[in-house]
Amino acid sequence: MNISLIIPAKDEEQSIPELTHWISRVMQIHGFSYEVIFIDDGSEDGTWEQIIKASAANPSIKGLKFNRNFGKSAALHIGFKAAHGEVVITMDADLQDSPDEIPELYKLIKEQKFQLVSGWKKKRHDPISKTLPSKFFNAVTRRISGIKLHDFNCGLKAYDLEVVKNITVYGEMHRYIPVLAKWAGFTKITEKVVEHRERKYGHSKFGWERFVRGFLDLLTITFVGRFAKRPMHFFGGWGMISFLLGFAFTIKILWDKLDSVFISKIPLKREVTEQPIFYLALVALVIGVQLFLAGFLAELLARQSVSKRDYLVIDKV
Repeated sequence: MNISLIIPAKDEEQSIPELTHWISRVMQIHGFSYEVIFIDDGSEDGTWEQIIKASAANPSIKGLKFNRNFGKSAALHIGFKAAHGEVVITMDADLQDSPDEIPELYKLIKEQKFQLVSGWKKKRHDPISKTLPSKFFNAVTRRISGIKLHDFNCGLKAYDLEVVKNITVYGEMHRYIPVLAKWAGFTKITEKVVEHRERKYGHSKFGWERFVRGFLDLLTITFVGRFAKRPMHFFGGWGMISFLLGFAFTIKILWDKLDSVFISKIPLKREVTEQPIFYLALVALVIGVQLFLAGFLAELLARQSVSKRDYLVIDKV
């Protein structure tokens, strides 16, 4: 099979018929063997019924239905597990991504041997409340990850099958799939300018709460990517710095006490326990020990198999 097309859908009843006809037309023109996997992410309208109708008319169209809304990352995770095509392409169900981009994305993976191709919506039809946070996150992610992409969160992406079978997408991590791929060892990443069409039906699912979650997930993915297999390097390093700092403060306190008693014989102006440096030394030593213990525990956990969360699929077509 040439292509697996993964399409998360949440309340996109009006878009599904037009989108499926458009995809079928593009696939037939270019002679691709393909499957389309819709993931109904807890829709409250007739999205699932439209997927069933599309599947009845075209056996290449399949569907998975969540029992509630789990989010786009969960939908992509399940879609990646179900995909069988040599090239896996993801796109949104709202008709803002054009299926006409599929042939070029396929060629970049199969002919130019890229492992991941990310779409770049150079000209966007979104409100400023969505474009400004997007530009900020893209700039920060470029800086942290070292991946030179302009639009990490574009839903239109193409992957080699090996990539999607070896990454785990959860939380809001769909925003940072190129970063996940890079940490997994898939470094042949590029981007392609794609058309961003105005929304025809429904409304955007974007909310400001995703701004906070996205930033926290960026910190998580950066830490996990660098230290997941060697957590002691992080916790132990900072623990050593804190412990040595506390030890130095302790030596200074002891030296001042010995000097006042045996050398200069000048009484200290304040008792040891009344000096701020005493509490700094105590806190630094305690934090150093705690960081060391955290590093040891993290090392033990890193050596155990981590169970992956499964999302409940209540229906298939």
